[in-house]
Amino acid sequence: EVQLQASGGGSVQTGGSLRLSCAVSGFTLRDFAIGWFRQAPGKEREGVSCISSSDPSPYYVDSVKGRFTISSDNAKNTVYLQMNGLKPEDTAVYYCAAHKVATGWALCLRPSIDYWGQGTLVTVSS
Repeated sequence: EVQLQASGGGSVQTGGSLRLSCAVSGFTLRDFAIGWFRQAPGKEREGVSCISSSDPSPYYVDSVKGRFTISSDNAKNTVYLQMNGLKPEDTAVYYCAAHKVATGWALCLRPSIDYWGQGTLVTVSS
């Protein structure tokens, strides 16, 4: 059974940092692209950052470039999203998700995705 377990959300002030973790089971990171998506109240879901073992170039949405870093630990089957320089507009529920595609770009821009974890809330106050 495929499971994705997200954790690490919380409340911080503008400029603060958080690290999200997504522990996966039922598949290996080598076989799937995996990434982070977010949905703010009243807004559509967007792909934030996605990565694939077969592609050295992670995808980042423009609004987080230079502030967020995605990484994976294949031994632990865990993906991380280090979020620095947080802004109020980063406030959202963050989800990790996975799909069997070749690149992070293909995952983050994909309209339908097979596997989702539960969300973790990130709140950034000004």
